[in-house]
Amino acid sequence: MLKRSFDVVVSLVFLVLLSPLCVVIAALIKLDQDGPVLYRATRIGFGGKEFTFFKFRTMVGDADRRGPGITLLNDSRVTRVGHLLRKFKLDEIPQLVNVVRGEMSLVGPRPEDPRYLVEYPEKDRSRIFSVRPGLTNPAMIHFRHEEVMLAEADGDPEETYCKVHIPDRLRMDLEYIERHSFWLDLSVLARAFISLFTPAGRSSSTRRGAADGGRGVTPK
Repeated sequence: MLKRSFDVVVSLVFLVLLSPLCVVIAALIKLDQDGPVLYRATRIGFGGKEFTFFKFRTMVGDADRRGPGITLLNDSRVTRVGHLLRKFKLDEIPQLVNVVRGEMSLVGPRPEDPRYLVEYPEKDRSRIFSVRPGLTNPAMIHFRHEEVMLAEADGDPEETYCKVHIPDRLRMDLEYIERHSFWLDLSVLARAFISLFTPAGRSSSTRRGAADGGRGVTPK
């Protein structure tokens, strides 16, 4: 109850405070590219149920048909405004609506694109779906500059995402679920904010991450 109450109160407060910024962002998106302001996608959430996931649109309208489900470094599908929004995670603001609606939490496993769920071992899916997916989590902080990390890896970026990043994310998510607490959530939120200003070089060169600031899990 404490986690859910905190989620709702904080999300409502930030939706009100950020509403002028949201109006500006919406106007910039419309001026930059034709198409909708919001990007809507199907994600799998609590209990394995599908829900509609909201973000400010950062890519061209037909991006899903022009490339993979992951975003690559210098991806040509990302718009000029989209680059700025993605840099500071401003495109994530509409997910506060998902939090208020009870489909997401401020902190929890990131909701995965259904097309990549085949990479999740069957035995772990029920554990991941036992909690609400989140806006942020320790894995997201570790993979803050994922586009750079994928570009630096050998081989096909999407294969690297499926075979390396997804297992690493899953391991971190499962550790978070086992250890989660209100105070851990506050710590994750604070570190997520700090990570917005972390240079890409530091993020991509650091190969440790866990639910407690890097202890307990060492990704491949």
